[in-house]
Amino acid sequence: MFSAASIEDSAETSLPELAKWVREIAELTTPDAVAWCDGSQQEWDRLTSLLVETGTFTRLNPQVRPNSFCCRSDPGDVARVESRTFICSEREDDAGPTNNWIAPGEMRATFAEIFDGCMRGRTMYVIPFCMGPLGSSISQLGVEITDSPYVVVSMRIMTRMGTPALRLIEDSGRFVKAVHSVGAPLAPGQADVPWPCNPLKYISHFPETREIWSYGSGYGGNALLGKKCYALRIASVMARDEGWLAEHMLILKLTPPGAEPKYIAAAFPSACGKTNLAMLAPAIPGWKVETIGDDIAWMRFGADGRLYAINPESGFFGVAPGTGAKTNAHAGATITANSIFTNVALTDEGDVWWEGLTDEPPAHLIDWKGRDWTPDSPEPAAHPNSRFTTPAGQCPIIAPEWDDPAGVPISAILFGGRRASTVPLVTESFDWDHGVFLGANIASEKTAAAEGTVGELRHDPFAMLPFCGYNMGDYFGYWLSLGRRHDPAKLPRLFYVNWFRKDASGRFVWPGFGENIRVLKWVIGRLTGQAEAVATPIGYLPAPGSLDLDGLEVSWADLALLLTVDTEAWKLEAEHIPEHFQTFHRHLPARLRELHEELAERLGGG
Repeated sequence: MFSAASIEDSAETSLPELAKWVREIAELTTPDAVAWCDGSQQEWDRLTSLLVETGTFTRLNPQVRPNSFCCRSDPGDVARVESRTFICSEREDDAGPTNNWIAPGEMRATFAEIFDGCMRGRTMYVIPFCMGPLGSSISQLGVEITDSPYVVVSMRIMTRMGTPALRLIEDSGRFVKAVHSVGAPLAPGQADVPWPCNPLKYISHFPETREIWSYGSGYGGNALLGKKCYALRIASVMARDEGWLAEHMLILKLTPPGAEPKYIAAAFPSACGKTNLAMLAPAIPGWKVETIGDDIAWMRFGADGRLYAINPESGFFGVAPGTGAKTNAHAGATITANSIFTNVALTDEGDVWWEGLTDEPPAHLIDWKGRDWTPDSPEPAAHPNSRFTTPAGQCPIIAPEWDDPAGVPISAILFGGRRASTVPLVTESFDWDHGVFLGANIASEKTAAAEGTVGELRHDPFAMLPFCGYNMGDYFGYWLSLGRRHDPAKLPRLFYVNWFRKDASGRFVWPGFGENIRVLKWVIGRLTGQAEAVATPIGYLPAPGSLDLDGLEVSWADLALLLTVDTEAWKLEAEHIPEHFQTFHRHLPARLRELHEELAERLGGG
């Protein structure tokens, strides 16, 4: 047990509030030691070597993938656990219908019990970190306490972590408190396991006090508390209270030939191509795409009235399966070194592999559960949610301003879902309110009977369904309020895209990937007044001939499917919107009901 005196001696900060909090958590969790993380290369080397020694990490072949590691989680700890994720607001109504809620007093009583002695036999690491570029007015600070060295080295990739962040915390006196434990204390002489965790899991957020407490999981967003927990759930509440935006959006820089760049943000649910768009390889010569971020955008209004965005993360935490030379060559080039791979397969040459990395699998692998694997094996070699954690600065198309403290001015925001029918390739909203209406109705169709009725819609408003830290009806109202409080001419233009339209045979009619630059070119044309559009009941669509199709083989029938509005199908679509809106009851803004009525009238449905 770590004594109170040694806890006091371990304090490495001049900020009394921080030292007191660290001492309180150490007294509760009783670790064997407390270590303040400085974010140095020496610390990385020491902790990765420790993880290799304990069997958590396998060092990859340095000739193939230098300074990189592979690890396997416990098979019961492989993804975010939404059913065990809670918003502990003072009032249940403030959490809303899309979040799990537990009263903060009840949750704190539970944590007082399960965190008691939970770090026994382990080291408690104190991780000061900055979300966003150091010194940016858009960035925010935090401290994560954890008993997992895997979390420490992952946070070094994903955040600006260590002594520079600590100095900023001491200067400002402000930081979000995040406590994490794998929930696996060790008795004297007890042998550890490569991936300690606990079947009991809680990922809890206290929005009023800006705290995060996580117990039982060592994996991903459950344990790297700067990611979804802070950057979206807590930050969305901070943003609402302070007049900015914390969104589940990529940010890209798009430069037309011989013209000034534009910056675009985009919100897509999972499996809708967010990372692929952020790292797009344009199919039109002369156009250039550079990456700012692939997952989260924090945006504040500047002195000029425009919305400026940063990527609050410093790394990519990407899904490995399906990432390959054909789908995202830039991601493949990013992960060549200094990366951590979790739940992928290991090759005989000491490298990693997953489904989709190459056309043909190797003849032999060690799969994500540590078993021999061949192409005849009944299960995939890599877990479907296996991940790579890699520095964003290694991306070959990272934009020079990706870590500019000033951020980048956003000119357009794209919303989108996976829709096989009804929704056109691209639609521009009539105005800001209408764009919010489009974002509030993001949905993807279920595609397999096992998931429910084929074609049934799964709504994911603003792609924030699992991540909004407060009542989502109030979230819609906050977005609408921005249109009233700011100059409409300076707000980003709002669009809805759908790369996934299918014909009657089930064939995708749009090639996607690098060809999506054609849609982005039309979006830029709309911003600059160089692309024509036609008004339809659902918004503005590309006018005939305004979408650049040079060099692309697409039939007139496919083009008609992509760029026309089926009024009868949209009447059915509109009929289902009130059911979706009813989820939010009295918190749904009246303006959204009005916008639905206006849509029905334009469709001729009364």
